[in-house]
Amino acid sequence: MINTPEHGAQPMIRVLVADDQDIVRAGLTMLLDAQPGIEVIGEAADGREAVTLAQRLRPDVCLLDIRMPGMDGIEATRQLAGPDVADPMAVVVITTFDLDEYVHGALKAGARGFLLKDAGPALLSQAIHAAADGDALIAPSITARLLATFAESHRGQPPPEPVDPLTDREEEVLLHVAQGWTNAEIADALHLSLSTVKSHLASLMRKLNTRNRVEIAMWAYETHRIPA
Repeated sequence: MINTPEHGAQPMIRVLVADDQDIVRAGLTMLLDAQPGIEVIGEAADGREAVTLAQRLRPDVCLLDIRMPGMDGIEATRQLAGPDVADPMAVVVITTFDLDEYVHGALKAGARGFLLKDAGPALLSQAIHAAADGDALIAPSITARLLATFAESHRGQPPPEPVDPLTDREEEVLLHVAQGWTNAEIADALHLSLSTVKSHLASLMRKLNTRNRVEIAMWAYETHRIPA
């Protein structure tokens, strides 16, 4: 039976969970199903099964472990959300291992989120909702280090400034995004509505030719607006 939202209610976010450990997969599924507005519609034990299931079920968000046998989560992400995919899906990568190469690999492959498995239900739910909304979220505990590492590895000529210059307000939003702040935190700090923050983010993505807030933050580091 297909669940339809009640009148005025937000539609459920349909999630696919992939992890090679049965107990972890079951735990993530149970945790997500307990969150309002989220339902798990499929489970996979490896990357290849995740890609097959995702292409058949078309979930709103795919939650993929990085280290899986056969095809890992990064390659699965590339096949589902990479730059060459005609109709990319939203992917959030989750792992036990806080390693820069995993984070960089996942984001380069097209992931909209990166979390550690000890993130907790609130942050996991936030990442799922952000990905479903076309946004991106990475664990605050690794945001600053990740972006500083990215900037260090991309030293040299910074990218050109946008043809359409950023406004003073967009520069403020940019700096907060680069520091890992959420939309709600930015709205509170700058005394803006959430819709206005989202409007500024959309304008930043257009001007900077970026796909999400993670790429916006990377641009801020590359242009040395945030010292590495």
